[in-house]
Amino acid sequence: MQKAHLHMVRVGEFAWTALEPTEGTYDLDWLERAINLAGQHGIYTVLGTPSVAPPVWMAKKYPGILVTDENGKLYTGSTRNHANWNSELYRRFVRQIDERLAERFGHNPYVIGWQIGNEYSRQSFDADTQAQFHAWLQHRYGSLAKLNAAWTTAYNNQTYSSWDEIPLVDGPGDNSPGLWLDSKRFITDSLRAYQRVQIDAIRKYADPNQKITTNLMGWYDLFDHYQIGQDLDVIAWDNPQVKGSYSPMENGATHDLMRGLKGGNYWVMETTAGPRGGGNASAMLRKGELRAAIWEYVGHGADLVSYWQWRDALNGGEANHGALVDVDGRPDPIYAEYAQLGAEFEKAGPALAGTHAQAEVALLHSYPSRWAINWQKMNPAYDPIQELMSYYTPLRQLGYTVDIVPPNRDLSRYKLVIAPGLNVLTQAEADNLTHYVEGGGHLVLAQRSGMKDEHNSRWSERQPGPLAKLLGAHVEQYMSLNDPVAVSGDWGDASASMFAEQLKVDNPDTQVLMRWLAPNSWLDGEPSAVSRTVEKGSIAYIGAWMDSATTKRAVEWMLKGSAASPDLFPVPEGVEVFHRRGADKNIFIVGNYSTSPTHVKLPRSMQDVLAGKESETLNLPAFGVAVLMAPE
Repeated sequence: MQKAHLHMVRVGEFAWTALEPTEGTYDLDWLERAINLAGQHGIYTVLGTPSVAPPVWMAKKYPGILVTDENGKLYTGSTRNHANWNSELYRRFVRQIDERLAERFGHNPYVIGWQIGNEYSRQSFDADTQAQFHAWLQHRYGSLAKLNAAWTTAYNNQTYSSWDEIPLVDGPGDNSPGLWLDSKRFITDSLRAYQRVQIDAIRKYADPNQKITTNLMGWYDLFDHYQIGQDLDVIAWDNPQVKGSYSPMENGATHDLMRGLKGGNYWVMETTAGPRGGGNASAMLRKGELRAAIWEYVGHGADLVSYWQWRDALNGGEANHGALVDVDGRPDPIYAEYAQLGAEFEKAGPALAGTHAQAEVALLHSYPSRWAINWQKMNPAYDPIQELMSYYTPLRQLGYTVDIVPPNRDLSRYKLVIAPGLNVLTQAEADNLTHYVEGGGHLVLAQRSGMKDEHNSRWSERQPGPLAKLLGAHVEQYMSLNDPVAVSGDWGDASASMFAEQLKVDNPDTQVLMRWLAPNSWLDGEPSAVSRTVEKGSIAYIGAWMDSATTKRAVEWMLKGSAASPDLFPVPEGVEVFHRRGADKNIFIVGNYSTSPTHVKLPRSMQDVLAGKESETLNLPAFGVAVLMAPE
């Protein structure tokens, strides 16, 4: 590890039996030896709480600590992520082991952080959890009459007459949209409370400098990550690369999502060290490609990158998983690439210290909106993440760092805010967006926005609901599309697909930007995109999922109107540039993600940190990377 310039290890998250062999009997000496030995070699530890995998002795003696599936069957499958985080008994066991660990390691100078559990991913539907859900609903609504009204349960005769008639669900099924959305909110709140138990147990003894996190999973949406992230000191997530080729655009958006959870730099707790061991995709990236990918992680705001895993296991569920060191204790070929990265991190670390990504442009993203659209897509091909990506990609191509943030965030720092698929829009969020526009901000709503309220019910106003008056227009009707439909206007002639929204202007100040061209259709000649100036700000609505070239022209129009300035300099196709800023410096990371060498002309002379020289041009080989520093 020391030869590979590694300075951090994660350990302990699956080690409960080794830490507590029998109930109430603890053995932490082996872990202390490991942490101290690593520390003596300049390697610091992120200590995992073992709560993701309860001991077999515990599961056998107290089966209620295991999850129950939606059919009422006690889970007996995998050997991790099968504990019931709603169980008070299990929370007590978790609190006890966490306090023991924090008491022993809370002031160990080699422990820099704590990872709570591992990849939260399984909700229980046992009777006690159902009762907790009923209590949660009672607290939220106060009475069944208010719940029935909020969910419109009279529709399809779903009216509830007692709290225990209401099932907790984790899938749309035939249930009402209100039940679906509140089930997800309860899952989020109960998980957050379970996480809080562990945070409190650790903080009872741990030094405040030790960061507390958990390892999230990108776009995964069992729960609302913005809520879960609020109580963590730093966001961390797992980013495996197993498809055989790397997409800096798609992967970059996920990094920006994670950065936006708390609006700051983050950790990548796991990335690939070889093929994945399970039955799913396991193709390795090409030689040198993973190094370029990891430098992109840093470019988007990662301050720590860790690899899964160090040494191959001889048995178990991931026995085929790749590692830096193989079963015989000797390095795998990927080891050399990681050793190079380690040396480069040591060289670039001082330059990167104190820097982070800063954006003038934001995309709005909300878990309730994704849940609502995925419950009722209206077109099976409709994907709210891909709708967001249809705007993210041209923004990056045009040279902009992008934040991905929720609609209740303070948006005053952004010159342009784009909201694709903001389906669930609460009154408080609408007020926040109105305040942003009236304060001089430029807001663009895109398809499916402003349809539902906080209960996943239709607003009594047509889309965009509480923002319709500000827009001076509304969605007259909407429909799924079997075939592409033409649109034309300020952004040229285009093709739109997937879904169509027919707009109607209500205010003479509102301008029509694009119209549908669809003979014999309800859409023909009707507006598909409109805009209205509001004092120094503006609001627009785009009701068409347009082809990529036209969407890029639309984004250029948005950027020009907002006066946002690009912070990334132009680079050849296949090359990406990332920007981190500090108090007195700019860091640009430039990566060639193509298999051909390329030449990059820089906008001015910069210090090439890795090469150790000033440069005005770069000659990058396939998957080559440069880290550049320029004064602020």
